[in-house]
Amino acid sequence: MDFTAFLQEHKYIDFSSPLIMEKANLLFLHINTDVEKAEIAYEFVRDEVPHSFDINAEVITAKASDVLKNKTGICHAKANLLAALLRSQGIPTGVCFQHITLADDKSLGYCVHCYNAVYVDNHWIKVDARGNTQGINAQFSLDKPILAFPNRQEYDEYFWPGIYATPHNDTMIMLESAKCIQDVYDNLPDYLNEKPEIAE
Repeated sequence: MDFTAFLQEHKYIDFSSPLIMEKANLLFLHINTDVEKAEIAYEFVRDEVPHSFDINAEVITAKASDVLKNKTGICHAKANLLAALLRSQGIPTGVCFQHITLADDKSLGYCVHCYNAVYVDNHWIKVDARGNTQGINAQFSLDKPILAFPNRQEYDEYFWPGIYATPHNDTMIMLESAKCIQDVYDNLPDYLNEKPEIAE
């Protein structure tokens, strides 16, 4: 399997940033295995970088180094940070997408939710670093994924199949142009145009 696309630097997965490299060196000090590194990085992004909606963040981030600097981001931005930390260690990391409601029901419409795929232990695992609040209990698992949001068929929630090497472009454009958290709420894309590098 060719992992090249899942190891490359990207405008939003800027792992050569001094901020990213410094954090990686701290997180992975004396840690040798890819599985350990993946779990440590995942738990750091999940627990130590609050989701922007949870804290009504005043700053909007997209690029991994900005997420780390400002200690906040929406799911897409946090996924960029996790990818940057792990790609800096030569661990193939991609992103996956899910169609979910913005509210508990479909009254506010839908959005594209983002989480990560990481190649460790000779297979891809799925992890969701969105942040465990309000009953969410995503976990690191080498087996069956334990993600933030179970799909509810009655609300037309589903996974887009495949693993993508790059962030969702339309969401990145939206984050770049957003002036405040309400702009993000109001303009979250609910569609996916890209094709995955790995089909599932």
